[in-house]
Amino acid sequence: MKALSALSQDVRQYLLVTGNYWAFTLTDGALRMLVVLHFHALGYSPLQIAFLFLFYEIFGVVTNLLGGYLGAWLGLNRTMNVGLALQVIALLMLAVPSGWLTIPWVMGAQALSGIAKDLNKMSAKSSIKLLVPDGQQGTLYKWVAILTGSKNALKGVGFFLGGALLALLGFKSAVVAMAAMLGVIWTGSLFLLKKDLGKAKAKPKFRDILSKSRAINILSAARMFLFGARDVWFVVALPVYLSTAFGWDFWQVGGFLAAWVIGYGIVQSLAPSITGKSHGEVPDGRAAFVWALSLAVLPAAIAIGLSADLSAQVVLLGGLMLFGVLFAVNSSLHSYLIVSYAKEDGVSLDVGFYYMSNAMGRLIGTVLSGWVFQAYGLVACLWVSSAFVLLAAVISIALPRHAKAI
Repeated sequence: MKALSALSQDVRQYLLVTGNYWAFTLTDGALRMLVVLHFHALGYSPLQIAFLFLFYEIFGVVTNLLGGYLGAWLGLNRTMNVGLALQVIALLMLAVPSGWLTIPWVMGAQALSGIAKDLNKMSAKSSIKLLVPDGQQGTLYKWVAILTGSKNALKGVGFFLGGALLALLGFKSAVVAMAAMLGVIWTGSLFLLKKDLGKAKAKPKFRDILSKSRAINILSAARMFLFGARDVWFVVALPVYLSTAFGWDFWQVGGFLAAWVIGYGIVQSLAPSITGKSHGEVPDGRAAFVWALSLAVLPAAIAIGLSADLSAQVVLLGGLMLFGVLFAVNSSLHSYLIVSYAKEDGVSLDVGFYYMSNAMGRLIGTVLSGWVFQAYGLVACLWVSSAFVLLAAVISIALPRHAKAI
């Protein structure tokens, strides 16, 4: 405690924001895995499972668009705490008797969870811009990479946690346990988070929710296709394929996807070193293009390998590991660029608009993951993924070059 009190207020706030984000992410990853595995075991089709997440993604789009406006008006402390509270409610909605767990009810709970997740993420990512002094782009890149990477590593832990809790406690007890844990975190955050964090000096007008920055609009379009490319085979198709084609149980599916996302998060945290920060370089639009182009090859290569009757486990699992490394670098680059491009006063407006595009990509990918997999199989999902990443690379050509400063 003495060491903690010796830290500057900005660092303490960064640690608090990060801790909130970590706690939320654990429940978000666990809930995703709980829903996919539980309803697959109940006999739901891949497309039906995808539709369970439809409102989660739709409301994520709306929340990111309006959440940035609310963050600038009310302060990021309030939007983060509202996000935590809504996730507790969403979890408790799923703790009802099994007969109540109809598709509309679960979709409603997922809608609240989608709002909660994107309020929490927008608040956390926007806060970093305010806690790093102007001109320290290398430090900003490092802090964004650490926050983003650690979040995804914990989301991987959440995937494993979801599979483990389902096997050990069952669906209802698992969501109650997570709601109780997050409720304690939320109570502490109400008292400890800085009151005026992120509140804009000049109150924004409602029309300001649409970005006027060409760089942010271009980056947002690239982000939409990048995350659509991931979720088109990762959200529904992959866990169902691992369960049906390989005969894996809850522990194996949850454990493998957890390990993948943990590794992905670690690579995100290391992205500044991978992309040249150690040589005094910070990424720009050209870096975003090059890394996206290298990623586009992988889903196509996995699809070709599966079609050629090679060992499905070697091709898919090996290819998935390589995809995770390259996707992690791409995602970390984008996360840095948006925070760097965003205006400091009312930063949440720019970040919210950008993550609206991120949510739109997840929405498109989630729906396609269920429909394409059910109609045409995993190989078709991989070809769609490759095409989406290629589009993200082409769009990135138009991004400006960022000043190479530390």
